[in-house]
Amino acid sequence: MTTAISVQIDTKDKEKVTKILQQLGVSMSGLINMTIKQVILRNKIPFEIALPNDELKQYFTNKELDSASKELEYMENHLDEYKSYDNVNELFKDLDND
Repeated sequence: MTTAISVQIDTKDKEKVTKILQQLGVSMSGLINMTIKQVILRNKIPFEIALPNDELKQYFTNKELDSASKELEYMENHLDEYKSYDNVNELFKDLDND
């Protein structure tokens, strides 16, 4: 069983990532599914969230970025406070109930 999600992204960002994914032979849906499965397997976001350049500052204030960073650090250090799943089917079942 599968479920659909909808994500709004910037048109130019979608064009850029689509070209990269095509070169890698991965669909957008495939990337999202791989990311979700890695979150489940690792019980955390499977990549570092960092500020590689000033590009993020176009979209967020320093206060917002600082707040998000603190929230992610808290989550990593308090995993027991967050719901976890033993397998993908449990996750999908829970998503269907929302």
